Amino acid sequence: MIDFDLLAPPVLSRSGVLRDEPLRTDTARQVAGWPSARLVVVDPEGRTPVEWDAAPQGGFRAADAGSWDVAAGGARLKTRATSGDAPTPDAVLLGERDHIAYWAVRGKPDLLAGDDPSEWVDLRMTGAVLDALGAGLFTTAVAALNWHDSARFCSRDGSPTHPANAGWHRHCEAAGHEEYPRTDPAVICLVHDGGTGPDARVLLARQPVWPARRYSVLAGFVEAGESLEACVLREIHEEVGATVSDVRYLGSQSWPFPRSLMVGFHAVADPSVTLVPADGEIAEAFWATRADVRAALGEGDWSASGEAPFLLPGSVSIARSMIEAWAAL
Repeated sequence: MIDFDLLAPPVLSRSGVLRDEPLRTDTARQVAGWPSARLVVVDPEGRTPVEWDAAPQGGFRAADAGSWDVAAGGARLKTRATSGDAPTPDAVLLGERDHIAYWAVRGKPDLLAGDDPSEWVDLRMTGAVLDALGAGLFTTAVAALNWHDSARFCSRDGSPTHPANAGWHRHCEAAGHEEYPRTDPAVICLVHDGGTGPDARVLLARQPVWPARRYSVLAGFVEAGESLEACVLREIHEEVGATVSDVRYLGSQSWPFPRSLMVGFHAVADPSVTLVPADGEIAEAFWATRADVRAALGEGDWSASGEAPFLLPGSVSIARSMIEAWAAL
């Protein structure tokens, strides 16, 4: 059984801020730091303004505080200054960096203030090329604000809820119940044949809603009472009829669309067993050689316009990190 690790942390798992829980209850510190704080403004479509540098050169380097950063090029978030004397009730404290607090709020381009709407992009477009600070801030902002949008009423009695604890829980108006941000765990698994060399094979699949030639590895949500490893076995069998073994953890990253945590694994299956794609869930599934995967990676990602037989996900997805790690063996 071959084993391998990711070549670098998944891009949306990087962060450059201190987000300790005591910061969220220290109202005196929040008020004192508000005049110098910065706002990450996210519109209802999940976009925020970004300043682009030269095209990224690829690769990663170690950054401070145990995080990771894009090696060269990329993009930076454009944050706003605060106004008023204290944090607004709807603001979410994302964390601190170099004694500066960062908060997330809903908003839109302010044309009177000189905002350029063309600079507003979503996390899927820019997450892979933001530095660690920007990636962590943007990912957390989208995840937290998505939760607030869907948690305005108590799940117990339906009464209105109000944000508290610097945006990290909501209080039920009727009975004071506390609601906390929801994260839905999902597994994503790279299934391979356990072989080495250019002829080793990996299982790729395409959902019915994806255009032709766009493929990725298999994924699915964890059910109540189910372990991550058990979910891998169940999902792979349900989706393509394959039985996997030697399930091993690779890494994880937030996927706030709207509130998932993608937990990555790799596992082994027998490519001689006939694949049975699940009706309505998997349009096509096939085994690709390492040589073909390397060629597809060289074509770019799903947005490529070439004539490659198949295209693979972009760098913002943990799927890309997993495929690249396997292809590098």
